[in-house]
Amino acid sequence: QVQLVESGGGLVQAGGSLRLSCAASGRTFSIYAMGWLRQAPGKEREFVAGISWSSGVTYYTDSVKGRFTISRDNAENTVYLQMNSLKPEDTAVYYCAAQETPSTYDYWGQGTQVTVSS
Repeated sequence: QVQLVESGGGLVQAGGSLRLSCAASGRTFSIYAMGWLRQAPGKEREFVAGISWSSGVTYYTDSVKGRFTISRDNAENTVYLQMNSLKPEDTAVYYCAAQETPSTYDYWGQGTQVTVSS
């Protein structure tokens, strides 16, 4: 099992920045990749960004490219999401997730609320 604990959400004005953190514990040696996903009210959960745990290769959904940066600290078993130039449409609950294989997210954090006011 892998446990994920997120932190760093909050309320920010449009154009502002936030950094989310996700600390992993437990069977961290089994992690293949980690990602951030979000779910806005009334919408389905969507992929935001992902990072390969071994190579550090990153992936982003088009709407956040150039504004969000995902990174990892393998020594601390922590993944970060730096969010700049935030927009009201970025408002959502953000979830950290871990993959043991490419096919699915196996572990989820509890979620952290990000609210961007206009």
